[in-house]
Amino acid sequence: MAEFEVAGMTFKGGKMAVVLTALSTLGGASWATFEFYKDYMDMKEIVQNIDVNQIESRNAIIETKLDEAIDYTRDIKSGLKDDILRIERQTDRVEAKVRTSEENVRDMIDKASERFETKRDALTSDTSREIKELEARLENKLQRALDNPLSD
Repeated sequence: MAEFEVAGMTFKGGKMAVVLTALSTLGGASWATFEFYKDYMDMKEIVQNIDVNQIESRNAIIETKLDEAIDYTRDIKSGLKDDILRIERQTDRVEAKVRTSEENVRDMIDKASERFETKRDALTSDTSREIKELEARLENKLQRALDNPLSD
């Protein structure tokens, strides 16, 4: 079996494995502590170099821009609301004008229909009267021709 001697002590077999494990654990812990301390010192330097006033002024600028954006958005909303209300009023006026125009056109059509019917009735009655007069004259002539066959 392998054995080794350190500071006058001899290690064999299982003791040797325990010693190696303890040494590697101690080395790993030392390395981890060193890395942690190095990261801590790096962060300490970064934290010491942070300019708090610069961060506060930048935050103030961001807040100001955000407030301006909110105000601008409210202005846009108000403007759109006013535009929509104005369009609705104009639409109502146009609808009223269309209704009035439609009523006027219907009245005009009704009056024109009445005039056309009156004219047609007048023409029909004039034509009927003229036909009756013509029939009456023809009957008279026919009657005269029958009464007096040699006169014409």
